[in-house]
Amino acid sequence: MVYVDDAIWNWHGLKWCHLLADDINELHGFAARLGISRASYQGPPKTTAPHYDITGFERARALALGAKSCSRQEIVAVFRLQRVAAAKRARE
Repeated sequence: MVYVDDAIWNWHGLKWCHLLADDINELHGFAARLGISRASYQGPPKTTAPHYDITGFERARALALGAKSCSRQEIVAVFRLQRVAAAKRARE
């Protein structure tokens, strides 16, 4: 599943949000379908959870392509699940 939170972060005159997914390959594939450059990817070791920052305009397109809209609390829960999964993979 691919998720987006609300576009509430102001930067460069636009509203931004997070795009993330249950699986890293799904995240990259979905971002590609949106036309988002792989260079925009943010993930370990720079950040704790793999994601893309996208604009409110891209968010609307993501929802049209099937992404699930999440509240701030829901998106934080997804981030936490990703961190747990990454830690488990690192131990294996």
